[in-house]
Amino acid sequence: MKTIRLLAASLFLLNGVLHLYSVITKGTSDQYFVPALAFGIIYCTIGTLLLLKKRYAIWLGIILPIIPLLMAIFTVDFKTLDTFSISILVLDILGLLSCLILLLNKNKV
Repeated sequence: MKTIRLLAASLFLLNGVLHLYSVITKGTSDQYFVPALAFGIIYCTIGTLLLLKKRYAIWLGIILPIIPLLMAIFTVDFKTLDTFSISILVLDILGLLSCLILLLNKNKV
């Protein structure tokens, strides 16, 4: 489970850095500035908490990625979706799945 925890932490840290990178490159005029900044900080925090082996970080890693995934399903125009946004969504899904594995296998360790 140590490997999956490290994988989950690195996925969340990478996702947080990519969100913060998009904030820096697109600037404050972008309509998604505040959500990208907020989720960048949240994902970096979750990744750090997973590295520190905090139990509640697993729950945060399951619950919080659901919000942007649902927003993407209902608000994103898939015809104009760029590679950067797809990679962020894939990282959301992989981070969520790795936290689910950690949660479901807690008794098997």
